[in-house]
Amino acid sequence: MVDTHGRLVRYAAAFAGATLFAATLAGCTKTDTSADGDLLQSLQDSGTVTVGFAGEAPYSFEQDGQLTGATVALHREIFRNLGIDTVDGVQTEFGALIPGLQAQRFDAVSAGMSILPKRCEQAAFSEPEFMYTTALMVKSGNPMNLTDMQSVKDSGARMTAMTGAIESDYAASLGIDATLVGTPQDGLDAVTSGRADVFALTAISLNWLKNHSPGAEVEVTPSFVAVIDGKPQIGAGGTVFRTNDEDLLAAYNAELKKITSDKEKYLAIVGPFGFTERELPDPNMTTEKLCKGEV
Repeated sequence: MVDTHGRLVRYAAAFAGATLFAATLAGCTKTDTSADGDLLQSLQDSGTVTVGFAGEAPYSFEQDGQLTGATVALHREIFRNLGIDTVDGVQTEFGALIPGLQAQRFDAVSAGMSILPKRCEQAAFSEPEFMYTTALMVKSGNPMNLTDMQSVKDSGARMTAMTGAIESDYAASLGIDATLVGTPQDGLDAVTSGRADVFALTAISLNWLKNHSPGAEVEVTPSFVAVIDGKPQIGAGGTVFRTNDEDLLAAYNAELKKITSDKEKYLAIVGPFGFTERELPDPNMTTEKLCKGEV
């Protein structure tokens, strides 16, 4: 595990449904902007940006008191180049990330969140940072022979997914009555305890979870692209900002492009977390197209 700056995360989790959010140490429960609304300048003046994260490894998570993960590594590189040296974290459930951003609990969302038209109505996304595919976590031996979302529906398997995650949307679209959980660990526990037959999440997250859960009698299916209403769901994720923080978004995208246009640099940053060239964004898949549902 590589944490390029080794900075301590200051946060304390507090969960009470989708409306309460974890907060950093005293005094860090709300972000501030300058009088003219220029968040970029305000962050440069303070030298610190606060990001919301959901604890989904290997995207962004807390380990040994440190905020780490592929999106965090990208953020440390990009924000440092923007003159903002410190990245602090606020942990909350995935489904509470955009509400927390809107409530100014943090300045941006660091979770590799899927860029979807419905979400684009609520917040502004960076250009894609990661491509992703879906996979299924099942009991060892895959007793129900599950391979994709349609096989989950056809088999009647009891499915679980993370609240607010794209896999929960897939389930709803297919008429699967999925049980929702707050964290990847909850999904793993549901499968190992027998409360669920399958946990759906991005392939890279499930493989990381399995590899870091010694003794768990589970396996991860080969990854696949979900098909909903006959249309392949090509997935890409990015960093999320408030819609009025245009200067920050533009500056972030300019630095991001320098990384995603350089394969070796991209892999040097995210490779330590299991990301490969497969996750490198397709330059033809833009946030504008994703927000319009054109891909």
